[in-house]
Amino acid sequence: MAEAITSEEGKPIADAMGEVKRAMNIIEYAAGEGRRLFGYTTPSELPNTVAYTVKRPLGVVALITPWNFPLAIPAWKLAPCLIAGNTVVYKPASATPLSAVKLVEIFEEAGLPPGVLNFITGPGGSVGNTLVEDPRVGGISFTGSTEIGTAITARASELLKKVQCEMGGKNAAIILNDADLDMAVPGVVQGAFGSTGQRCTATSRAIVEDGIYDEFMSELLAQTAALSIGDGMDETKDVAPLSSKNQLDTVLEYIGIGTEEGAKLAFGGHHLQDGEFAEGYYVEPTIFTDVRTHMRIAREEIFGPVLSVFRASNLQEAVEISNDVDFGLSSSVYTRDLVQAHEYINTAHTGMVHVNAPTLGGEVHLPFGGLGASGTGQREQGTEGFDFFTETISVYIDHSAGAKERSKFI
Repeated sequence: MAEAITSEEGKPIADAMGEVKRAMNIIEYAAGEGRRLFGYTTPSELPNTVAYTVKRPLGVVALITPWNFPLAIPAWKLAPCLIAGNTVVYKPASATPLSAVKLVEIFEEAGLPPGVLNFITGPGGSVGNTLVEDPRVGGISFTGSTEIGTAITARASELLKKVQCEMGGKNAAIILNDADLDMAVPGVVQGAFGSTGQRCTATSRAIVEDGIYDEFMSELLAQTAALSIGDGMDETKDVAPLSSKNQLDTVLEYIGIGTEEGAKLAFGGHHLQDGEFAEGYYVEPTIFTDVRTHMRIAREEIFGPVLSVFRASNLQEAVEISNDVDFGLSSSVYTRDLVQAHEYINTAHTGMVHVNAPTLGGEVHLPFGGLGASGTGQREQGTEGFDFFTETISVYIDHSAGAKERSKFI
């Protein structure tokens, strides 16, 4: 499975192995939740009446998934969707059909009845739109760009369908003066350049307090320079190629935009094409300094190995910079000060916050999702991940002897 992921998407094989393990954890967790799809009972204001709630599946749900996590994201949609009792029409990204086929084959081999999980490939503009428009589809769960997710949300809402969209991010890591740099620098490097920056939770901004800025930058540049670039199948490589020519062109365009806007190219930024790099879409890990919040590289999702670094005079200014984007998926702070950590937690405008850890990922039993342009609808994963795939029904039962007579007058 990992080799299929790396061959299609390009990420380092170690990252692909981690993705396979994540998919396994998700499915194991969701299976257990089949026994915990609880409603609740409550006293009624009426005499001789029992009141309670039950959960009911939506029916047919369309799942539309991206190329950057071609196994884990489908798994974290499919597992709760199926456990909740729905049937599925699953459309993967056109760039990663092999990983999707292998996942569906596993469900088939496990004995899932025919017709429960239905698989279709094709472009989003035709197949995806057809699923959104089809009256038999009661819900749509989408992961991808903010532009497409916004359009799906608008159209599905017009059709009175339930919709869930997990979209982009522009995640920031804040490094305060008292931060442990032995934790902070590797965390930022991993967050910015792991999986070649092609994940919605990647660290695309580092906001560094003045007192530690020079030391942080020295370590950041040194550790970035030590990264090994090459074929994702080679276990010794840290940074793999971008997933496609389109991604390559997009990342190179943003690097050019950053330079034109006046940011300082402090490291990397080159398209690698010679020798072993001739057969892939390789871009060096790239670091910009002297970045301002109005710049496009500071505001727009690049989805590549590009990090913008800001200076801040204190935590409050750092949080203001962090919040000054349309996205609100994930963020982090590095500090030894519990007071400042909690101030950050209470003021960061993101759906997920991390203290002394990278902006990356999450755990399967906790909700995943963001604010603003990062998402619409209910959260994925955790117990909340089942809320989208079910409807809550309220039940009232009058068990009194006179219920039959009273019903004549209601």
